Formats: sequence, C-alpha cells, structure tokens
Amino acid sequence: MSDFGVRGRIPFGEPRQSAHHKLAFVNWLVVIGSITVGLSSGCGDDTDPSRSKAQSLTHPAWFAEVTESTGLNFTYQTFITDRRPMPSVMGGGLALFDADGDGDLDVYLANGSSETPIGARGTRPAARFFRQESPLRFRDATLESGLGDPGYGQGVAIGDFDNDGAPDLLALNYGPDALYRNRGDGTFEDVTERAGIHIPGWSVSGAFVDIDRDGFLDLYLVQYVEFDPTKSCTDSAGRPEFCGPLAHPPLHDILLRNRGDGTFEDISVSSGIASAVAAGLGVVAQDFNGDGWVDLYVANDAYANQLWINRGDLTFVDESIPQGAAFNMNSQAEAGMGVVSEDFDGDGLPDLFITHLVKETNTLYRNLGGGVGFQDATGASGLGSSSMRHTGFGTSAMDVELDGDIDLVIANGGVNRGAPIAGSNLPDPWPLYAESNLLYRNEGGGRFAIMDDPSFSKRQEVSRGLVTGDLDGDGDLDMIVTNLDSPTRVYRNDAIRHGSWLRIRAIDPALGRDAIGARITIRDGGATRTRTVSQAVGYGSSGPVEAHFGVTQVPTSATVRWPSGESEEFPLPGVDRALTLRRGTGTPER
Repeated sequence: MSDFGVRGRIPFGEPRQSAHHKLAFVNWLVVIGSITVGLSSGCGDDTDPSRSKAQSLTHPAWFAEVTESTGLNFTYQTFITDRRPMPSVMGGGLALFDADGDGDLDVYLANGSSETPIGARGTRPAARFFRQESPLRFRDATLESGLGDPGYGQGVAIGDFDNDGAPDLLALNYGPDALYRNRGDGTFEDVTERAGIHIPGWSVSGAFVDIDRDGFLDLYLVQYVEFDPTKSCTDSAGRPEFCGPLAHPPLHDILLRNRGDGTFEDISVSSGIASAVAAGLGVVAQDFNGDGWVDLYVANDAYANQLWINRGDLTFVDESIPQGAAFNMNSQAEAGMGVVSEDFDGDGLPDLFITHLVKETNTLYRNLGGGVGFQDATGASGLGSSSMRHTGFGTSAMDVELDGDIDLVIANGGVNRGAPIAGSNLPDPWPLYAESNLLYRNEGGGRFAIMDDPSFSKRQEVSRGLVTGDLDGDGDLDMIVTNLDSPTRVYRNDAIRHGSWLRIRAIDPALGRDAIGARITIRDGGATRTRTVSQAVGYGSSGPVEAHFGVTQVPTSATVRWPSGESEEFPLPGVDRALTLRRGTGTPER
C-alpha cells in the first residue's frame, strides 16, 4: 500500500548495482520479446482492440452471492478513527479448513478489536469461527471452539504442527500472535506460551512448511512495519490519510523451527531470513528450483520481493534479483500484497502472481525452468492494464469452469482515497476506498481475458481476504471474500462446466498428516496438470489442504512427488470424485 507520492519505487536515475541492472535489462528484453510475439499472434495486453469484442460478449454468471442463506453472518470490524491508523485498513484474512474432521470446510475469520487499537491483547473474543453443518450452511461456533482470538486480527495460518492429524491454527495479529492446538474434535486450546512463540510485532501472513524435511511443520511469519500509532499522515490536500509503508521502519520476517516436541525455536538470524528487512504482506511456499527443498516467496509492499531459496541446511539465500522475481520488468519495486503460485501456462512449473496498488499492474512472473528464473509476463498474459484501476489484496488461482486451465480471482479495495462511490451504503470513510473485484478466465497457455461477472465483479466494497474451496461438495470451487466494515460475502460457483473434477488429498501415514509440499501431477489428454499441497494463499489467508483439478479427459494416473523427493504413481478410478492418496500404498481411497 505504498503512497502515490513515493510509489515505493526506485526513482529513475538512482544508482543501482551493475549486476542487478544488467540482469534486469536482460529480463526486460525477454519480456519485450514475449509481448511482441503475443501481439503478432493476436495475444497482446487486454488493451488490444482485437480482443475487445470477445471480452464484451455476454455470458452466464459464474458466481451467485448466497451469503444470506448460509448463516455466515460476519463483518470485519476495523474500529477506524479519524487518524486513519494503518492496521485498520490492512486486516481481513480468513481460513477455509476442515477443523473437526467431518469432511466439509469450516471458516475462521480474523477480526479487529475495540480493546486493542494499538496492538495489546484484549480480553474478549474478536475473531469468529463458523462450523459448516450442511452444504453451505454455517453456524457460529466461536465460543465452543475456543477460536475467539482477542487480538487485533490481520490474518491466519493453518497447519498440523504436532502431527496428530488435526489442523492447528495460528492467529496473525497486529500485536502478539497466538497458536491454537486442535484437540482433534474441532475444539482448540491456546498453546502459544507452551510452544515458545513470542511474536509481538505486526504479522499479516504465515505458512506452515517443513523446511528441513524432518517431518515436522515449521513456521514462516511475514512481518510488516514497526507502526508508530502516534504518527499521522495526510494526503496532498492535507486531509488525514493512511500512512504508506515507507512512513515506518520495515521489519524482518520470522522463521520458527519446529523441534518436534510441541515447541519452536527462532532461527530467523541463523537461517539468513533476518538479513533482509522489508514491509512483507504475502507468502507462498514452493520448490521453485526443483531441487527437492521447499523455498519461500514473499510479496513486499514498496520493497523488492524476496525469493528465499532453501539450501537444505536450515539456511536460505535471497535469489529474487538474479532469478528475476524481485522487481517488475521496469526494475521497479511494487506494492506487493497478495500472492499465489500455480502453473498458469501448463508447462509443469510453478509461476507467481502478485497483486498490487492502483496505477500499478498486478504482476505475473512466468517460471522459465532449468534454473533460469522468472520473467515478467504480465503484458503478454493480458493481466496488465485492467488491473491498474484497482488495488489488489486477496487472490486465488482456481479452475472456475473445470476446463483444465487455472483462472484468477482478485479482491480489491483502496488504501488511498478516491472519488466516493455514488449511492454507496458503506460506513464512512469507506465509500472513498471501495473498488470492484476482478475475475479473469485463462484462455490457455497463461493468456487471460477479463470477465464481467454480475455478482462478483460488480459489487464495490473494500475487500481484503479471498479464499476458494468446495463449500457445497459438488466438485467445483466456491469463494469467500472479506470486506472492511461491510459483510463477508459467500459466492457459490454456478459456472457452466466444460469438464470434470478431482479433489485429491495426499497423506503420509508415517507423519500422520497431510503431506504439505507434495506435488501432484496428472495427465489430462495431452496436457499436464500440476498442483502443490499448500495452505498459505493470497493475502493473510489459508485454503483447503486438498488439491483441486479441472479436467477435460479422464486421467488414468496421478504421480505424487512427496516432500522427501520420492515419487509414487497411483491409478485413478475415474473423475468427479474426491480421492485420498496415502504414501506407500499405490492405491487411491475414496
């Protein structure tokens, strides 16, 4: 959320290291080449006149907003004041996960707190937990679950840190974070002190990930800035405005190693993670270089992004600059908020998509493979100009219509005031910050077309968290979006289907839990579909542990590359079903 006066960018003419400048120039040439090729084949950016007619065609709605009938009655409360404190514009993460093991998805929603406007822990429940009782029917089970975290909530991370088969939860706050252990029945106990977790700063996103392949999930926590609540900022007209990240000192992220006995140790310094400070907001975990060790990519606000490559010895090195994933094609840092990593072009390699501030494009980094790194493929992808009118936060990659290609959904909402929305019923000051959301259809090969969905993309609110999951068990992915001081929205997927579906869960019996970091690959006719088992997604949020596939043919087998590096093939009995693949069995379970 960098301020427009600063833009969070390196000014033109400012000296840079020659190595970076040379690498950035080479990457720029590659991107320009890809755009030129795209234009010559009718695949330019979404300003290309040849595409305007196709994009304006009417089509059946993909999503239906069904919030009222679901019982999920929740509004993220900011408790905003006239001083415009930064935490009140940044929260809104959520989690979709099966908390009680009954096979459907429950919902945890971070929330602000009237007791903790400057980060101290309150005494009353703030966060909310909704248990799904039947398809798309939820009940507020906050008190009985023990998940009413009283902190000033920003986000949430999900992972089974004690390998008992039940997902645990880390509440990420402006102020102290809190770890809740799942007792195995969907009720939770606060084990923060017992686990040795002492995170007093400003956490937004987090990832449970096994960095050392010892079988226990470690914790990577993204930290934002050292916010000074006594500091005020104004816009160019002298009116109170939210400060940008450059108004406060940035923080380094935190890496906690799981000792395997229910406790964690802080290895931020020894691992190298603490060697860089930046205003971090989003994180994803992937084996980006294919060496069998999980890496971490962090989207930073107004600072270079970080690509932490795992050396396999509990240390990391930031290779974002040599790998071409630190800046955009113009060698500029952007206001990174949400991030997802999926194979958008179908080449079997994990790409990166990051949401940004208004007047910046959202950015797609294409993985070139072979250790070469990434290129900014935003222009060639069609994701460029249409995103410049929006400030993106939450985002998810999903195959909406089950045609095999991964589409994109983005939750938008401003951080710098704009023109008020006419007729808006939002409370002040949010009509000045409200924006519409974005939906893009993947037309194949990582080329996207913007879609005008009357339910999802027309509503104008200040949206933040966005997570997708099969809420009603019908095989396609639905969606939940949080908004600041206005209702959280539930969207049911009603898109016309162009194929079939598979939901695949990968479990390692030796660990007693889902195999976080496993890569699942299937063949869909002549196409390869690959997903990574991971729950950290988008902005301050966590998604389901299952890998979801849309397919147009009937795949005969699935190959799992387990986090240990070993591969195992499983026959597939058909489509339109949920399957569990257990390591070492070679046979899928329904």
